Amino acid sequence: MLSECFRQFGIDSVSMTSDKADRLATEKFEACVIRVGTHAGPVLESARRSRSNSRMVIYGLGGSVKEAMKLSQFGINAVFNEPLERPSALKLVRATQMLVLHEFRRYVRIPVVTQVSVVAGQNRQIEATSHEVSSGGMSLKSGEEIAPGLPVELSFALLTLPRIWIRGTVSWSKPASKTFGVRFDPRDERRARIKEWVDAYLES
Repeated sequence: MLSECFRQFGIDSVSMTSDKADRLATEKFEACVIRVGTHAGPVLESARRSRSNSRMVIYGLGGSVKEAMKLSQFGINAVFNEPLERPSALKLVRATQMLVLHEFRRYVRIPVVTQVSVVAGQNRQIEATSHEVSSGGMSLKSGEEIAPGLPVELSFALLTLPRIWIRGTVSWSKPASKTFGVRFDPRDERRARIKEWVDAYLES
């Protein structure tokens, strides 16, 4: 099903068993879909250490949020949830195809999954998961509701970017999907580090 979904957007795929995973260290691939679990770490580490695949798009398949977070150091861009359904799979491929096809300049929001600690208002602690990040803000998902207009401070790490703290404001909230967006404070000098990371990602 996933092969067919990618093919609809002009992306060919190759099935690879675990005993062939060393190809990720020697051959160039634009993206990789790997089942989330303990076995995924060594495979992704090998890929990220290789010169050819250090920046490839990584999709997780299934697994719990906790398992996905353990792999966040490898820069997972998006996760296919199980049970796998064609409409949701197509939606995810459509949202990320520009990254795979290297049309970065027309897609400035980078999908990436990482754990984000949120301090909202008067020291209210919230744990969230990132969905997309840009130089100007971030969209997140959390089990707790958060109101637009609320000042927040985010703490997170990205591939090649050590943990960073930055102030922002909740710009929108969708309780039905448990998602919300944060606009980074343009006066926060730490925003420059995120912009540098985004620019480097787009230029790689």
